Formats: sequence, structure tokens, C-alpha cells
Amino acid sequence: MSRAEALPVAAPTLTAVLFGLSGCLVDFGARTRANSPAAAENADLTPGAQAVLEDLQRLRIPCAWLDELPSPLSHALVGSLPDWVVAQKLPATHQPWPAPDACWQALMALNVGRLDGCVLVSGEPRLLQSGLNAGLWTVGLASCGSLCGLAPSEWQALTQQQREHKRGKATVQLFGLGVHSVIDHLGELSTCLADINLRRLKGEKP
Repeated sequence: MSRAEALPVAAPTLTAVLFGLSGCLVDFGARTRANSPAAAENADLTPGAQAVLEDLQRLRIPCAWLDELPSPLSHALVGSLPDWVVAQKLPATHQPWPAPDACWQALMALNVGRLDGCVLVSGEPRLLQSGLNAGLWTVGLASCGSLCGLAPSEWQALTQQQREHKRGKATVQLFGLGVHSVIDHLGELSTCLADINLRRLKGEKP
């Protein structure tokens, strides 16, 4: 199935898609930490991120990113993202992940009035738990998130067997949380979102 065909074939249309920032849209391996001296070196988009964002913009599905990094680090990571992907802005008193507050606040920032058809995509278990607690569909990323935790060069240096082992272990952990789907990286997301739409069409709820 081609990228151009993946999302439009299924109905109903998704309401909104929330993304983790580090280890999802950018920063393959979620290497940036709160005490990182320089985050800009991790600001490259992860595999498939640009294509899937273009698909969602074409379909007019609103998107936002979420992260718990200090603001200066988050800002250093978002240089490659289009301006229309809304940044999550939470008050200092918000409940941290895995409380659902961050997801709800992000949807409010997008002016989304219903949870039906809202999806969270992340490689961070605590954020995925937040999405589950908020009542969203959830998609876990096995290879590019914190569970594998490898920079792109480190990931490519592994043998195929080593990659499969790490990917499989992360997949088991993500499904253990209760997420609805697990994919390798964002290059597989369009087909996954189409599958979620089909599940919704059949009456399945998150």
C-alpha cells in the first residue's frame, strides 16, 4: 500500500494525532536528557516523520507534539518540524506523565472537542500510559524510542539479529502497557493509522 493511499481508504477520519517529540518525531533513540549540554545535534527527523506529517497536513488532521524536557531543550529539537505542528504548552502546576492531563491539554490547544478518533504516537512508555489514561488510541514505536535508546549510527551498526532482538524486546514491553498497535518507526505509521480507522469503523473503542 502506498503512502498516498494509506490514510484516505478508511473512514471515519481521524480527529487529531499527538506525537511524542524526543524518540518519535526527532531524536532517534530519545538520547536527549534534561542535563544534555546540546540537544540540537539530535534534532534530525526520524525515519518517515516528514512523509507522515505531510500526509496528515494534506488530510487536515491537526497534530501536536508533547515532551517533558525543559523548554530550552525542546526548542532546540523542533527546528526541523513544520510550524503547523502545535507545541504542547502546559501550566507549571500540571500533573506529570502518566497522568492524562498533558494529552487533554494538547487536544484543547488543537481545539479538539472530542476524544473519538484521537491518537497518540510515542516511543516513551510513560507518555503512552498517559495516552491510555486519557482514553486515546495509542501507537508505540519500538526501535526509535527510549526502550532501545540507540543513536542512528549505533542502531545501524548492530547486526540484523541484534536489531530484531532489541526491537522484539521493546515490542513486548509496549504491548505489555496495553497499547493498541506497535510499529518500528514513523515510516510505518500511515498504514497503522488506516488500520485504526478500520477498527473504529467496526465499532472498536480504545
